[in-house]
Amino acid sequence: MARVGVLEAHKFERTITTTVGAAYLLYLPEGYGAEPDRRWPLILFLHGRGESGSNLDRVKRHGLARRLDEGLELPAIVVSPQCPAGGWWTTDVLSALLDEVSEQYAVDADRVYVTGLSMGGYGTWALALRYPDRFAAIAPVCGGGDPARACTIRHVPVWAFHGAKDDVVAFEKSEEMVAALRACDGNVRFTVYPEARHDSWTATYANPELYAWLLAQRRPLTHDAVITG
Repeated sequence: MARVGVLEAHKFERTITTTVGAAYLLYLPEGYGAEPDRRWPLILFLHGRGESGSNLDRVKRHGLARRLDEGLELPAIVVSPQCPAGGWWTTDVLSALLDEVSEQYAVDADRVYVTGLSMGGYGTWALALRYPDRFAAIAPVCGGGDPARACTIRHVPVWAFHGAKDDVVAFEKSEEMVAALRACDGNVRFTVYPEARHDSWTATYANPELYAWLLAQRRPLTHDAVITG
């Protein structure tokens, strides 16, 4: 019981249960289900702010979702959620979505990847930093993160992309993350488009090397997955 007129220290602990959800596009690769015991890699694609809303067709405007809609075939499950209008990518929601898809489909937990552009680039960095042992590789495009925490993902292969003349998300945002990872011997590649402004995603997601690189990565054996909702 608190005493009146005295400044006292107190603390509390309480469990809070939250319900989360999201609409998303799902791509299943050719041959999925033909071999019941086969597990497939999973790519999570995060769109930019302009594709937010409640119409999933907007997600197909740019990036990986657009490429798939145009006929790109990948030997992987691809999940492309939509962020609500006015919102921002939330790591709790994205982690729960990965849990849901992994429970419902034949996902190889050692080959889970995340990539995204602009706001989705920020989301890619944030999700990896929040769950550093969950991903086999990440590919943030014209995004940014917290350089002070970059070394927590030094074991995760990273391929970052940015336009040098970006006038929406400063080029330095990617540069700082890459420099921080290199300073702690992180596994990082950095592609800079010297003449590109904000649209560094068209060239990135049109590059077959990106997908070959992603799908060649596996989660390090020394790091066990931390899968929470």
